[in-house]
Amino acid sequence: MKHTSVNPGTPGLKPPKRIAHLYRMATADHLCPFGLKSLHLLRIKGYHVDDKQLTSRAETDAFKQEHGVSSTPQTFIEGGRVGGYDDLRRFFGQHVPEEGETSYRPVIALFSVTALMAMAMSIFLLGSPITLSALLWFVAFSMCVLAILKLQNVEQFSTMFLNYDLLARRWVPYAYLYPFGEALAGILMIAGVLKWVAVPVALFIGTVGAVSVFKAVYIDKRELKCACVGGGSNVPLGFISLTENLMMIAMAIWIAFASPA
Repeated sequence: MKHTSVNPGTPGLKPPKRIAHLYRMATADHLCPFGLKSLHLLRIKGYHVDDKQLTSRAETDAFKQEHGVSSTPQTFIEGGRVGGYDDLRRFFGQHVPEEGETSYRPVIALFSVTALMAMAMSIFLLGSPITLSALLWFVAFSMCVLAILKLQNVEQFSTMFLNYDLLARRWVPYAYLYPFGEALAGILMIAGVLKWVAVPVALFIGTVGAVSVFKAVYIDKRELKCACVGGGSNVPLGFISLTENLMMIAMAIWIAFASPA
């Protein structure tokens, strides 16, 4: 299959649009999402896209065999094959995370949303986004969302948690109970009830967590992934994990001494 290069524009005239040839699977049963992403990316980068849709499994297999590739979509620019969607992103200078690469993006997204949720509640109830109650709700909302992420796959979470939690290493069931305790404490803190339950639970799991993270990261110098956003995350264990536990401790102490029962 021949692909011709784009000729340079005539001096003084607007240069022609660059042309990209995209081959993507689009059958009655499957519309390739990476093909759609590639099409969108090429268009926003200013390319005229020759969109070649492979409308059957036989057509797709024939294309892969002809070009010696194992997957579609495939993009060709100026006669040369760029590759699949990830290859196209790299072609345009975009970062493509490698498998197992650590990232703080999950916790940044989580804490950003829970902070906005807390400010929204503060505006609704108190008329201002910046209040002490907003700070307390932020911590409680974060605890609940973190617990949800862990509860999606408790088995996977517990496996990662056992890498560093001191109590779980001595008593394995604690790794399974932890997310339930975190959720319980967060819900009770939001409701403002049963502080005699919420405070001890939050104080206990926060203290054990803080000590465990500090020992693993700052004393033993181990490079681990944090189980805080679930067992499948690539968030590195470190400062953010420690801060999360310290915030839980601080909130428990505040509720114990500054809030009515």
